[in-house]
Amino acid sequence: MSFKPACTLDDLWEGDMTEVEVDGLPILLVWPEGGEIRAFQGMCPHQDIPLSEGKFDGRVIMCRAHQWTFDAKTGAGLNPSDCRLAEYPVKVEGDSVLVAIEGIKPLFAHT
Repeated sequence: MSFKPACTLDDLWEGDMTEVEVDGLPILLVWPEGGEIRAFQGMCPHQDIPLSEGKFDGRVIMCRAHQWTFDAKTGAGLNPSDCRLAEYPVKVEGDSVLVAIEGIKPLFAHT
């Protein structure tokens, strides 16, 4: 598994989200309150809207277009519950946040 630099810890705070690009792929980094940094596909699985344009309350990611919501610790769909976000492995080394994207494809919803 090849980890690539995504950002530094100065770019992402607990309870915050940011979009980064890793090898041309948009990645949404979130740091859930009381949790660990997570990396998910950057586009909503509904209609390919950038999730970074939505809202994040420290626990739930919400797409701006149709208010689809996702659990920031797991990527599981909350509304609707029959979808999810693809998750990428994350590693923190010093102040660097690294993400591995090999072999993981963004998911798309059927609804």
